[in-house]
Amino acid sequence: MFAAILLLVLLPLLAYLYVHSRFASQRAAILQSLSLPPSTKILAFFHPYCNAGGGGERVLWAAIAYIQRTRPGLLSVVYTGDVDATKSEILKKVESRFSITLAPETLHFVFLKRRVLIEDATYPHFTLIGQSMGSVGLVLEAMSLLVPHAYIDTMGYAFTLPVVRLFGVPVGAYVHYPTVSPPMISRVQSTPKLIYYHAFMLLYALALRRARVLMVNSTWTKKHVDAVLAYPGFGRWGIVRPLVVYPSCDNREMARLPLEGRERVVISIAQFRPEKDHAKQIRALHELLAEHPEHAEQGIKLVLIGGCRNAADEARVEVLRALARELSVDKYVQFELNAPYPDMLAWLRRASVGLNTMLDEHFGINVVEFMAAGVIPIAHASGGPLEDIVVPFQGEITGYHAITATEFASQIHAALTLSSEEDLAIRQRARAWAVQRFSEAEFEAAWEGSGWSKLVG
Repeated sequence: MFAAILLLVLLPLLAYLYVHSRFASQRAAILQSLSLPPSTKILAFFHPYCNAGGGGERVLWAAIAYIQRTRPGLLSVVYTGDVDATKSEILKKVESRFSITLAPETLHFVFLKRRVLIEDATYPHFTLIGQSMGSVGLVLEAMSLLVPHAYIDTMGYAFTLPVVRLFGVPVGAYVHYPTVSPPMISRVQSTPKLIYYHAFMLLYALALRRARVLMVNSTWTKKHVDAVLAYPGFGRWGIVRPLVVYPSCDNREMARLPLEGRERVVISIAQFRPEKDHAKQIRALHELLAEHPEHAEQGIKLVLIGGCRNAADEARVEVLRALARELSVDKYVQFELNAPYPDMLAWLRRASVGLNTMLDEHFGINVVEFMAAGVIPIAHASGGPLEDIVVPFQGEITGYHAITATEFASQIHAALTLSSEEDLAIRQRARAWAVQRFSEAEFEAAWEGSGWSKLVG
């Protein structure tokens, strides 16, 4: 009997010591490979698509660059599923796309082979819960390869937070877009779907509440995350309050672009994902030319600039090309896929108007880039672009909003037919607001104010 009790006590203890020893040896091996002291703390970021080149990735790299500059004794680790790229290739793309230079000696990548677990195509039904449960499997792979001293999810996989906490690791999150929220559920009509979404939101709320540090990228996101955290009647006890940390926008080069001498170029900068609604931009161009054919005569061009992450994104581009041909506007539409930073900057120098057509865009870093570059923004009348970005400055407008393709067409016409005085005034106001409110310095100050450093001590 005594032996059985002793065994019950010793087995968990021995298992704990074995696992702890294994984790320690994994950390030691990585630190040794980078010639870092054994005492170096490791802060890991969960970002399975870190090489995608979108606004969310800019936040990740800007945060790591700031950490490298202010905490050079800390090792940043990125859990990524971009197994088809090397460390040097990823760093080169970061510099090309975002003009951010990272120190390779204090940055390490843990490459995950099971990213398929979080891809939407893997779950044709019950996609939300499927991807969320898939993220649990993916983060368990991450933990099997390296257990860090602290962990931050920067892609919106909240269900990884309680899992990582089980390993004794303090966790935080930067939320770009709530996976589900009360306003989203209010649009659901079917009773079975309502039950499904309410059950999912309960689990999502419980997962988010495990974060010790919680950052959100806009006022819109904060309102939705607040609603999730309080669901269903949890109240505020025992949870951290989300802090708005606007994404880093490196406006310095863009703010030096000339405001005058712009061409009749309308641009879009967004990854080719379904929610970005590029089709609406092509339809808006079609309606604009049908109503105002003079723009065709004046050489209007719609340039779609965006990252293609995979075959699914490439297929979407082909569908968009087909739509442009179907609407007979293909000769006015140009696609720039995975354009490097200098090429994007060149288009921003030429463009007069910038489009953002996503419903409930969480923030809208592309809209900020338009404004800083002196491009008049026309953004969807929702989310961050409505509440935080394209707002009056000094009592005057800084751009336009629209919802339907017809409205976007109308606003494009309005922007392209402004008097030279009105045109310049809007560009000046938009730039002043963007540079003042959404600078890299503002991001870094807010990131530091979030208390992220308490995760690593």
